Amino acid sequence: MFLTDLMNKKTVMPDPARALPGRPEPIPTSETHFVNGRPLAGPYPDGMKRILLGMGCFWGAERHFWKIPGVWVTAAGYAGGFTPNPTYQETVTGLTGHAEVVLVVYDPKIVSLNALLKSFFEAHDPTQGMRQGNDVGTTYRSTIYTYDDADLKAAFAARDAFQTALKENGVRAEITTEIAPAGELYFAEDYHQQYLAKNPGGYCGLRGTGVTCAID
Repeated sequence: MFLTDLMNKKTVMPDPARALPGRPEPIPTSETHFVNGRPLAGPYPDGMKRILLGMGCFWGAERHFWKIPGVWVTAAGYAGGFTPNPTYQETVTGLTGHAEVVLVVYDPKIVSLNALLKSFFEAHDPTQGMRQGNDVGTTYRSTIYTYDDADLKAAFAARDAFQTALKENGVRAEITTEIAPAGELYFAEDYHQQYLAKNPGGYCGLRGTGVTCAID
């Protein structure tokens, strides 16, 4: 098989019936956040909200969000696919359908959803389809998965606002961000959690377009 054929298969979502089978048990991961010591999977304080954001490799994306005031905890995970409890090695084959995402648990009294969405769109290039820079494959697609209808509506509005801003700045490409209600989140392995805090010189693939997302 030619290399181009392999790459093409990685950039096409798998048929759910042919996705990898996975497993019934969650894979082992961290219980607490390496930076702030808070529980990754909860319980979370009353009033906290959640959103899942995919911006390519989740290492740099997670660091980007845990630094934002009002974000209570973050975690790296897999979402938007078909395989239950996938491993990293399974997701990168493109045969699970999952994207690498960051769970962002935040206090809406301190940081608004629109502020997070603005930061999301400005910190990466959401027009690249099944890739982010040199990271190629379905796992690296741009995604927003929300936990209620109001947040879903806000995500579409932010996308439209950023699409307008891109065009006004001479960027003709269309935004390919997948926006949908959140399904099951599978927490990534321990070594992926807060990776760039554990490995400060590690790889970060975040690259924005330089265009401002004009939402309040």
